[in-house]
Amino acid sequence: QVQLVESGGGSVQAGGSLRLSCVSSEYTYCMGWFRQAPGKEREGVATIDSGWIPNYADAVKGRFTISRDNAKNTLFLQMNRLKPEDTAMYYCMGDPAICGVGRDYRSYKYWGQGTQVTVSS
Repeated sequence: QVQLVESGGGSVQAGGSLRLSCVSSEYTYCMGWFRQAPGKEREGVATIDSGWIPNYADAVKGRFTISRDNAKNTLFLQMNRLKPEDTAMYYCMGDPAICGVGRDYRSYKYWGQGTQVTVSS
């Protein structure tokens, strides 16, 4: 069983930045970030495959950057120019076969416990 542990969440004012990290117990083909705001379903934010091909949700393009350190099985999400609508629980995802932000979150196999991001206006 692959285990994922997120860190780096917190509270920040609009326009600020945060950097999220996720450490996986072992390699997976795809890693990514999903988020879930109160009263809403979990949605894809960004994914990246083993060849470093990124995929971003339209809402975060130009503001968020996803990257990974394959040697350390670690995933990052640099979040800049944060907006109040970015407030959500952010979950780290891993999957051995599929990648992308367009699929329902139930399509992916492994999940962390989440880290809270709160952006105030």
